[in-house]
Amino acid sequence: MVYRVRVWLNRTYAENVFFMDQLRRNPSDRAVEIHATHGDVDSPVLAAADTAELEPEGLSPAAYVEFALDQCQRRGIDVFVPRLHQSAIVAHRAEFEAVGTALLAPPPEAVAVFEDKVVAYEAVQAVGAPVPPWWRVRSADELVAAVEELEADGHKACFKPASGAGGVGFRVITRSPFSMVQLSGFPTPYVPLDLVVSALQQSEEPVDWLVMPRLEQPEVSVDCLTGPDDRVRLAVGRTKDGRRRGFTLHEQWLEPARRIAERFGLHYLTNIQFRMFGDRPVLMDVNTRPAGGLHQLSLCGVNAPWAAVQLALGEDPGEIVPPFLGQDYTVVAGPRPLRPVTLPQQRPQESEPLLPAVPAQTADASEPDRATAPKSGARAATPA
Repeated sequence: MVYRVRVWLNRTYAENVFFMDQLRRNPSDRAVEIHATHGDVDSPVLAAADTAELEPEGLSPAAYVEFALDQCQRRGIDVFVPRLHQSAIVAHRAEFEAVGTALLAPPPEAVAVFEDKVVAYEAVQAVGAPVPPWWRVRSADELVAAVEELEADGHKACFKPASGAGGVGFRVITRSPFSMVQLSGFPTPYVPLDLVVSALQQSEEPVDWLVMPRLEQPEVSVDCLTGPDDRVRLAVGRTKDGRRRGFTLHEQWLEPARRIAERFGLHYLTNIQFRMFGDRPVLMDVNTRPAGGLHQLSLCGVNAPWAAVQLALGEDPGEIVPPFLGQDYTVVAGPRPLRPVTLPQQRPQESEPLLPAVPAQTADASEPDRATAPKSGARAATPA
């Protein structure tokens, strides 16, 4: 009998409730149980999960690895999709495999390359993929020099942390003085150069910024699914131009994304983002994790989360080509339920006390116990 697949998502984005929905609605009609942990009691991923726990705060990366190993062993996790402390977790892949858990994440060498955007740009440029000009900046003088060089070539300068995610810290430099214009409308990313220079000169904390030209739309995020053999199984571009979203299979986006995924061993689900620099696309960022908008590929008839879980279980889905490209769309907010004040019901575990409960999904009574059930595909047979 086919056993129930248990998947864990740790401290992930709220949008990944749709990732979870797709796992449950998988085309293989496999039963999937989802475990979620988060630091925010009101995260919708906790309410959407079958079992959930609040994560302890303040753990070092090493301590978090121990927490994660305990979760995998206690919860019988088959596939772990790590976001928080990903680099520390993938460095201990063998220990997770030893407790029967496959990591749906790239190997540590690949994760390390893309933790630092400057290192990433240098590495990507070395394999022939297009990148914009950039400067690493750690002082006010270096910032001014980079901005002046970009402006001399007719570009607007922007900066962001050399390491970081989600657009945190991104700003666009302007020469316009601070005025009521900045106070009369919605906040924007534009900041006057003189205020940035003054803040740097007064700050006692060092900065590590990447300065580059502001890139133009469209923005194209290529979602890639790559096997442990470094072969890309799926590559689809999601386009963004203002509010309008769409899909593309144009090779000007997909070819450099495949090259990056294959050359650096970006196993499983990754997201490689491009924008326009002049008349050519250049790399903007590489995320070594599933994108929050990955579920939008369902509009092309593709269930990427489940295909990735199959790969992690040693069940190769083969090359995946979208049967069609969905029509252009936009993204709007919608309600999702939150859990009550108490924790969602936890499936009883041997020698584990029950936690405060509200109704949640339970396994079918006829389902064999995971410890003795025959399995189609070894959970950790495929190293990554």
